[in-house]
Amino acid sequence: MGNVLAASQPPSGGNVYNFPPPPPLVCPDPKVGAKGDAVKQNNLENPGTMEDINKKCKDVFPVNFEGAKLMVNKGLSNHFQISHTLNMSSITPSGYRFGATYVGTKQFSPTEAFPVLLGDIDPSGNLNANIIHQFSNNFRAKFATQIQNSKIQAAQMSADYKGKDYTASLTLGNPDIINESGLVLAHYLQAVTESVALGAELAYQYGPNVPGKEIALLAAGARYSANDMVWSGTLGSGGLHACYYQRASEQLQLGVELETNFKLLESVATVAYQLELPKANLSFRGMLDSNWTVGAVLEKKLHPLPFTFAISGMLNHPKSQFRLGCGLIIG
Repeated sequence: MGNVLAASQPPSGGNVYNFPPPPPLVCPDPKVGAKGDAVKQNNLENPGTMEDINKKCKDVFPVNFEGAKLMVNKGLSNHFQISHTLNMSSITPSGYRFGATYVGTKQFSPTEAFPVLLGDIDPSGNLNANIIHQFSNNFRAKFATQIQNSKIQAAQMSADYKGKDYTASLTLGNPDIINESGLVLAHYLQAVTESVALGAELAYQYGPNVPGKEIALLAAGARYSANDMVWSGTLGSGGLHACYYQRASEQLQLGVELETNFKLLESVATVAYQLELPKANLSFRGMLDSNWTVGAVLEKKLHPLPFTFAISGMLNHPKSQFRLGCGLIIG
């Protein structure tokens, strides 16, 4: 609201007493403080979900795999894509999997479209499926399920409500009405300032296999973001999870993670880094933890061919364990 100027008008005959005109009345501007400094407006943005509070750091860590993997991706249209994956490993189940992804036409931003349906299935009928749909600018729902040996092994339903400067989420995991068991997660993340976000998590599990038939755990979370740095973590009765992310340069990113279990009195610290060389079409991720486990993944795009070559290695010195993986992605 800008300043409002109001000046008294002299009578039609003029100012008969030749008094100076009164000064204009100025209405105070609510945006201006006592010292004349403008009060900053609330420019807080949505902080995301509590589930992704440590995402910036976790994205730096390598995703190791073992054995040989061949993946062929083919886009059938702007909204539909299929994939063929052949995996040979002595640790994970080997074989062929067929995957499909559908992206709808309902857009809320230039980079997102809904609904999203994605899943993969093997010749035995084992299925992993996910459905994500955003009903409005504020409400998004997700559903995920896993079927093995013609039985539902896992099911999860979640809903996120995103306000201007907060996000509230509710998740139901493996709900079983007959056996009266399941898991309920409630998340809330609030942007306090442009750099600080605070949140809380409530986990409630019930069922005949749970000690006392029910248990509830409460945890608090916080995240501090600077120009090229992010501090984040959660603290609860079960343990502490702290993360630190730093972008050292345009090519190098660093991440540090600390996980502490109060019940087992165990802690694991991990240092990870990501190196991007765009001119060489190469990406390298590596990590080292306090258990002396070393892991790395290298990805190389073979331009002008639509191929991506990936090699993974993981070594644990005290246990004398070594795992090597090699993969080729086409498309």
